[in-house]
Amino acid sequence: MQTQPDPAGNASGTITLATLEDTLDFGSAVGSRLRAGDVVVLTGPLGAGKTALAKGIAHGMDVEGPITSPTFVLARVHRPRRAGHPALVHVDVYRLLDHDGVDLIAELDSLDIDTDLDDAVAVVEWGEGLAERLSENHLSITLERGTDSEIRTATWRWSRA
Repeated sequence: MQTQPDPAGNASGTITLATLEDTLDFGSAVGSRLRAGDVVVLTGPLGAGKTALAKGIAHGMDVEGPITSPTFVLARVHRPRRAGHPALVHVDVYRLLDHDGVDLIAELDSLDIDTDLDDAVAVVEWGEGLAERLSENHLSITLERGTDSEIRTATWRWSRA
């Protein structure tokens, strides 16, 4: 993994992730610095590594439970292992994207994620343009995978109040 500006700081940047381990390590570095109220929006095509990155974030946050894509349940809450640390609310809105007439904002709002943000971090897959409305403190991470390659590029940008 390349050394780049702090992905959890007030910065933007790009990093090349050559292996799954690099993706997990990058996620762990991000997760270890997140605070309650933060929202992380993961963007990228199918197979780009969003769920793998979420696993790394969960590792860095030291939360309970296996991290799997919550595509069919929309959201899963992973409690912190240490008192005083935030929980992780892992959200995937992919299932809602192909339904015409679905009010995505209303669906996201119905999950009450913003009320959980007092004690949690939300990591939202496929939430670009929606999840940013949950908090003024959000980190957007876009993952791209090269054609016929396992090498991924992550580009991040913090928006802070």
